[in-house]
Amino acid sequence: MNYTLENNYLKLTVSSAGAEPVSIVSKVDGQECLWCGDPAVWGRHAPILFPYTGKLTEGKFIAKGREYKGSPHGFARDMEHTLVEASDERLVLELCSDKAIEEKFPYAFVLRSIFTLEGNTVHHTLQVENPGDELLRFGIGYHPAFACPFDAAHDTEDYEFRFDCVESPLVIDCMPNGLISGKCYYLGQNIKEIPLTDHLFDNDSFCMVNLKSTTLGIYEKNSDRSVVCNIEGYPYTLIWSKNTEKVKFVCIEPWHSLPGVEGGSCEWDQRAAAASLASGETFSTTLSMTFNR
Repeated sequence: MNYTLENNYLKLTVSSAGAEPVSIVSKVDGQECLWCGDPAVWGRHAPILFPYTGKLTEGKFIAKGREYKGSPHGFARDMEHTLVEASDERLVLELCSDKAIEEKFPYAFVLRSIFTLEGNTVHHTLQVENPGDELLRFGIGYHPAFACPFDAAHDTEDYEFRFDCVESPLVIDCMPNGLISGKCYYLGQNIKEIPLTDHLFDNDSFCMVNLKSTTLGIYEKNSDRSVVCNIEGYPYTLIWSKNTEKVKFVCIEPWHSLPGVEGGSCEWDQRAAAASLASGETFSTTLSMTFNR
């Protein structure tokens, strides 16, 4: 089921499948701002990542003496979420642990996705609550894909990623299999821009750590058009696109946790967590995406 929010600037459509934004249309120019989700390229739009980000070491984790298989980025993006609130001001969808989910993840949780609009900005809050009696450890992050180029009149080289501070982005290496290798390198030194090219993502994503900037956006050169994401308070920010002949979309991904470690432990308690919630505690984080058209 799809649900919508709109104001004078934007129309947001969210699917109950994965609580995923599937469309953000700018009313300024009528353009779709999210990637269309073409399954021949990459069949998602803006999935949420929970209860972990990236890949699991050996594709599994061990908790309470039992082994659990898991695909990249967790299961929340693949499950039906329940609408618990819909008004002109906000949408709230919820995923709660149950017997079926316990076969994937043996800890009680409530995951809420809260959507609001403010002018030309979409705010997406993820809230995690621990309703159980034992400690809840988890990872969490965002994975929005923005249509790029913004229209047919522009090409890949007309765009660049832009920080709001001078940065020397330190990248945590996860090649060649998506697990942390223990190596790091600079994507650039003393830069504010990363030019977009059709070969930028030939070797997959870049996971940048501890950036000083409060925002990172994809900007159209020589115009006022951009998509800008808040990254303040996120220890990790990734950029990625599918390796295709021509760039069709770009992702800006603020994460609170990392993929598993190559050769590391599969024990859930040993996986670095975004948060460890005691019974009754709540964690909250917000991604704000501003669409300048």
